[in-house]
Amino acid sequence: MRWWSVTNLVSNAGTWTQLTVQNLLVLQITGSAAATGLSMSVQAAPALFVSLLGGAAVDRWPRKLTVAVSQALLGAVAFTTALLVALDRIDMPALMVLAAVTGVIATVDGPACALLGNDLVPVEDVPSAIGVGALVHSAGRLTGTALAGVTVGFLGTSAAYAANGLSFLFVAAVVPFLRPAPGAVREPVSTERAVADREETGVRQGLAYFARRPRLVALAAVTGLSSVFGRNYGLTLAVLVTGPLAGGAGAFGTVSTVLAVGGILGAVLGARLRRPSVRTVGLLAAAGGLLQAAAGLSPSLAVLLVLVLPMAVVESVSDTAGTAVLQTDPPPHLRGRVLGVWSSVGTVWGLGGPPALGLLMEWAGTRGALVAGGLLIAGAIATGLLARGRTAPARVTLTAKDGDMTGRAALGTAA
Repeated sequence: MRWWSVTNLVSNAGTWTQLTVQNLLVLQITGSAAATGLSMSVQAAPALFVSLLGGAAVDRWPRKLTVAVSQALLGAVAFTTALLVALDRIDMPALMVLAAVTGVIATVDGPACALLGNDLVPVEDVPSAIGVGALVHSAGRLTGTALAGVTVGFLGTSAAYAANGLSFLFVAAVVPFLRPAPGAVREPVSTERAVADREETGVRQGLAYFARRPRLVALAAVTGLSSVFGRNYGLTLAVLVTGPLAGGAGAFGTVSTVLAVGGILGAVLGARLRRPSVRTVGLLAAAGGLLQAAAGLSPSLAVLLVLVLPMAVVESVSDTAGTAVLQTDPPPHLRGRVLGVWSSVGTVWGLGGPPALGLLMEWAGTRGALVAGGLLIAGAIATGLLARGRTAPARVTLTAKDGDMTGRAALGTAA
């Protein structure tokens, strides 16, 4: 797990270096912010249409081999882009094609890497492993974004792509040497896998399992609310800082830094969760909504900074808890497909959230959007928790009689 964390840190840093440089490259080629957004959408779009197939592939193929091959393919795409940039043969059509290919490979690589990390630790430590992964992701993002400017300034744009390619090859080289810890979840042997494939094959089983699990549907609803009416702080807080609070780009940079620090602190706290649940995710999301509403009423930048840190911490812990539920609830032979369903749903939120939030900001203003969105999140979650409490089955406690075994657990009404 230590080796896996180190490789993921290197890979995440390389990925964020490339993403930052790619945006600059598109601007350099086209001079258009719209084209930059289009290139990002092209890379994200495959998750909407292909993630279900990618998740099914992860369930069918050996995990380590899947990760090694997908990382090698991503490295090949990065090296190809580096070569085209170095030869000055890159243009927008080529960038779009390469971005789309990267997005397709990522639909397999994402769930495979997530589940491989869980396979390396004992079952009871999976939530902690997910927290460590979130911490590594945040650290890699900060490192990669910072390295992008340095790399381009001293070595050129092609060097950033080449460095990312090397980071992918580093992961692929380490994967064959990874060994599960004692007590870790092991992949089913070939006969067990064959039985599972005969009984539940294809993407429909993943969709059916997801739809039949109320806790996963509730998790999707909570996350969807938070994604659409909150969390888009790059949009809402940027407008709040530069508008009503009369700050500049430097002030928003400070807010962004505090958000990043809060994300790292939240990942550390999330790694200490032992039994995360959908209720935990809901309570944290509701707290985040209330903090967002308070942030919308901030009279000054100093007050906003005080509120932004706990907002980021709560969001990060909530994400870690939700990911732990998502990756541990399904049976092992369905986890890839369930993650594929989740990736498709998350892409819908990612594409639809900013426009919906933008409309809310046009209608209610920046402060009004933050306050209304935060209260909507908290109110909807509170309503759901109250409704669930009223419909939950009552427990029946049996009094032991002579001859009965003592210590018998109380039975639910379903029994």
